[in-house]
Amino acid sequence: MTETWRLGIDLGGTKIEAAVLDAEGRFIDRRRTATPPDYGRTLAAIAGLVDACESAVGRGFQRLGVGVPGSPSPRDGQIRNANSTWLNSRPLEQDLQERLGRRVRLANDANCMTLSEARDGAGAGAGSVFGVILGTGCGGGLVIRDQLIGGATGIAGEWGHVPLPAARPDEATRCWCGRRNCLETWLSGPGMARDHASTSGQDLSAHQIVDLARRGDIPARATLARHQDRLARGLGLVVNLLDPEVIVLAGGLSNAPEIRDGLAEAIRPHVFSDVFDTPIRPAAHGDSSGVRGAAWLWPF
Repeated sequence: MTETWRLGIDLGGTKIEAAVLDAEGRFIDRRRTATPPDYGRTLAAIAGLVDACESAVGRGFQRLGVGVPGSPSPRDGQIRNANSTWLNSRPLEQDLQERLGRRVRLANDANCMTLSEARDGAGAGAGSVFGVILGTGCGGGLVIRDQLIGGATGIAGEWGHVPLPAARPDEATRCWCGRRNCLETWLSGPGMARDHASTSGQDLSAHQIVDLARRGDIPARATLARHQDRLARGLGLVVNLLDPEVIVLAGGLSNAPEIRDGLAEAIRPHVFSDVFDTPIRPAAHGDSSGVRGAAWLWPF
């Protein structure tokens, strides 16, 4: 029945996706557009996608869920901590509600992805799921017993902005957020590219580095090995703090088997336990998990 359909938006660093889901989480309509690096144009792009979806399915929606980089501040609702920096210090929820004439609910994009995967994806049936996004940025989300955990100030799961554990003397960076050695500066796609350039002199994208590694390129393979080691140290911290039943990996870099394969063994030495057999799974819904989770921010 159409009254149980939902509309969600995933506002990413490079693309915006909109989708209409039915009650079973199946896509009724979906569409994407590039993310403009400008606040006003971003609002316009979201409005255009909403109009297109509603026209395609022949009905309007009174509620909209939106996954965003960063999160709204509980003090004034303005976006903070977004690596899409043109969103920061902007009242995105209020502006979207005024522009679209409906209720809007925002959540961090990694939280949305984790909610989707915990409901009916790679973490379905688990009591606790920690989800990781490795893409343009690096984020995390936590779902416990099917409930998204936002935390007292809405930053639960902001794993990308804790320092790289057990950092070596040659591991020192400055993050866009002003802190030093944030995991995002190492584990995001741009972080991998920067690391590769600093060691090989080659200015390549993360995708190009993975492709070279598959063809046997030694510097590229070394970059992936360093990346996996840093990812393992970061996830070891998560396991020691939260001990989730399932870890889900999403984002473009998570698609590389060279990073996933052997990751559990790499995490094990950093876990304060004599046993570590936590499943580490790729997102079952791929890069559509974010928009699915955004649509589910509103209950039926």
